[in-house]
Amino acid sequence: MVEHAVERRLAAILAADMVGYSRLMGKDEAGTLAALKAVRAEVIDPKVAEHNGRVFKATGDGVLAEFPSVVNAVACAVAIQQQMVSRSTGGQPEQQIDLRIGINIGDVIVDGDDVFGDGVNVAARLEGIASPGEVVVSSAVRDHIGNRLDLLFDDLGDQQLKNISMPVRSYRVRLGNNEKSQRLDSVPSTKTSIAVLPFTNMSSDHEQEYFVDGLSEDLITSLSKIPELFVIARHSTFAYKGKSIDLRQVARELGADHIIEGSVRRAGRRVRVTAQLIEAKSGGHLWADRFDRDLEDIFAVQDEVVANIVSSLSMALPASRTRRERHVPSIEAYDLFVRGRALSVDTIEKTTLAYPLLERVIELDPDFSDAHAWLAMNLIFQFIDSGKGEMEKILSAAKRAVSLDPENALGHFALGYAIAYSGDLREGRVEFELALRFNPNHADAWLYLADLEVLDGRPEAAVSTVERALRLNPYPHATYYWLWGFALYAARRYEEAARHLEHPSCRGTGSQRIRAAALAQLGQLNQAHDVSRQFMTNYPKFTTSGWAKTQPFRDPRDLQHFVDGYIKAGLPA
Repeated sequence: MVEHAVERRLAAILAADMVGYSRLMGKDEAGTLAALKAVRAEVIDPKVAEHNGRVFKATGDGVLAEFPSVVNAVACAVAIQQQMVSRSTGGQPEQQIDLRIGINIGDVIVDGDDVFGDGVNVAARLEGIASPGEVVVSSAVRDHIGNRLDLLFDDLGDQQLKNISMPVRSYRVRLGNNEKSQRLDSVPSTKTSIAVLPFTNMSSDHEQEYFVDGLSEDLITSLSKIPELFVIARHSTFAYKGKSIDLRQVARELGADHIIEGSVRRAGRRVRVTAQLIEAKSGGHLWADRFDRDLEDIFAVQDEVVANIVSSLSMALPASRTRRERHVPSIEAYDLFVRGRALSVDTIEKTTLAYPLLERVIELDPDFSDAHAWLAMNLIFQFIDSGKGEMEKILSAAKRAVSLDPENALGHFALGYAIAYSGDLREGRVEFELALRFNPNHADAWLYLADLEVLDGRPEAAVSTVERALRLNPYPHATYYWLWGFALYAARRYEEAARHLEHPSCRGTGSQRIRAAALAQLGQLNQAHDVSRQFMTNYPKFTTSGWAKTQPFRDPRDLQHFVDGYIKAGLPA
């Protein structure tokens, strides 16, 4: 008997799936089938043919298509999703049909009209981690595309796909002509990384620490808005405050190419600011200057420092940007603002004390956008820790912040969080994307985006998003470990969740209910019950049902996964 050789070829595989097929079928079987057939006949099949592909398998709610060109496969996927958006009639979300698409390129086995192999399996699994309306591709696809298409990519990191032995580096495709699509991609190695160390208070008055720290934080924020820079977050750089340090060692620990350090002396109505930009590897000074000004000119000094840094790094920052005119608050308002901002990110007790300070700032200067944004953030921090419902106040403050300054990243971030927790995950995501467009280095916005990803049923994407935030903020506060554990638990990675939530900064925080649930899911019930008892000591009014009412999970089964863990851990129903 002569055995025929197995036919193999390299192909790009597109896997598309209708979101919520079973749910829609349960509500309207005939209507759902008709809608699916219409999508196939009017969108998928014509676009696949137009891009020289062929559908080789159709299931009840999806299709698999093969393309000889990976460029054609990705272009087809984008065209399909764009047409699906144009078909949307603005009806109720639960009545709309959304597609999610995964694309991989690899060696496949051909059997008649059918295609098999890992190339197909990976595409199908990538489709599974995509959100409605998205296209997710493997790194092999991303590498093949290069600059051939006008597309942007969001790096999701290494994904452990079901029944795929090795992790697959994955990317979400961003549509270049969609005004809501922003460049939320991973930090390329070509970006210049920079760390702003807390400036030294040279004044005799210790109370000026707030003012000096505020200037350092504002400088970080201003630099963070430059897309070509990778800027280390404030929390990590402030870990070195008051310490005798070796700049080269600090740069290595933070992963920074450049360091900015300086000092501030405030006396009466005058202020002296010195600043210098240092190349980490050589220790050489790229720029240094001193500014002696009236106190009211401190905001102009901030702008000058940023401009000089950008000029000194002009080879690395070829795309110069014209700064917009910004609102300049009074010094009295600014002094109160930097105090309120600093207290807001401290203990929950100090967060509460910060609220009236920020309200007073707004009384003094109603047009100070940052004050409204931080008032919203202050309420978010209180909501996270206590669960007290303040969403209307958060929405009001955040909306005011972005109305005063449409490019206020913190305002968009706070607004997105409030909208998401009010039940609209889709619009919440839009605000998060705007925040990260205006400040791509906003570590906390990346962090809280992970919260939304979990609520949206994308736990592995949430884990990757937290890891992105940790690259920007390598010495994070407790909330990073909290949301890391939250995402890992949602991904059913219980051992990792429990381990990260053991971090000392998490002790006494609400994150311990998740740790208890993770331990319970691992079968470590005695330890889970011990953690639950400790948690209830700090949060005696907690109930699982009360918590569940505040959580806007898209899929009730994802919420039930947490509820089951809490109950199993011995937390009150």
